[in-house]
This record gives sequence, structure tokens and C-alpha cells, in this order.
Amino acid sequence: MGGEATVSQLRSILLAIEQATRHRDDAVKVVLRVKRNLGFVQDQMGQLQGYAGDTDARWTGSTSGALSAELIRHHYQFMERLQQAIGLQVGVMSSTNAQLETANKALLQAEFRLSGLNQVLKNRQLALERTQKQRDQRQTDEFAAMLHARTRRLPMSGETQ
Repeated sequence: MGGEATVSQLRSILLAIEQATRHRDDAVKVVLRVKRNLGFVQDQMGQLQGYAGDTDARWTGSTSGALSAELIRHHYQFMERLQQAIGLQVGVMSSTNAQLETANKALLQAEFRLSGLNQVLKNRQLALERTQKQRDQRQTDEFAAMLHARTRRLPMSGETQ
């Protein structure tokens, strides 16, 4: 009966390990997805900053003549909007970095849980093996005792009854 309960416990642990493995695998997928998103966000930031730099360089390089006040005002408005877009992108990067940190923490917790369950399984298997070895030893000892008792009861050769 005790062996039956232990086998049931092992099945329960194996089921928990299977579920924890799926949870860990899902956490890995989330980390990879967020890292991919962060790469896109960083690329967009680079493009915005590059465009702002190029626009400024073209503007300062093309001041060969008198520029109208209207043109200067449009340039400054455009650059202001571009800087706002860069500011928004900084916020998106910050948010995505926070998502990555959260996803990494969730992955670490999933790894710890899976590792702990694997250790519990290992310990239970070792306990089961020890119990089985003790049973086997007990059976061997009982068999040896019975054999010894029988041989003591049998008359020795050459003896008369």
C-alpha cells in the first residue's frame, strides 16, 4: 500500500513538472517577444534621431540665402514635433525595458519552480529506491533465516535417528 501512495505522489510531481515546464517555456517566449519589440523600438529611436540630425544638418547647411520668417517658423515647428516624437519614443523604450525586466523576473521564478520540483522528484525517487532496497534486504534476510532454520532441523549425514 505504501508503494502505491508513493507512485501516486511521483505521478503528481511529474504532472506538476510538466505544467511548470510549460509555464517556463511560455515565459521564455514572452522574454523573446519583448526583446524583439525592444529591438524594434530601439531601431525606431535610431531612425528618429538620425532623421532629426540629418534635418538639422541640411537646414544649417542650406542657409546660403535669406530665409523667410515663415520658413524658419515651419522648420522650428517641424523640429519641435520631431523632438516630441523622440520624447514619446523614449517613453516607449522605458516601458519596453520595464516589460523586459518583468518578463525576465517571471522567467527566473519559473526556472526556480521547475528546479525545485525536479529536486523534489529526485528526492522522492531516492527515498523510493531506499525503501525498495530495505524491502529486498528484509526478504533476503528472512529467506536466509528460514534456510538456516531448515538446515538446523535436518539431520546431518551419518547421524542416526
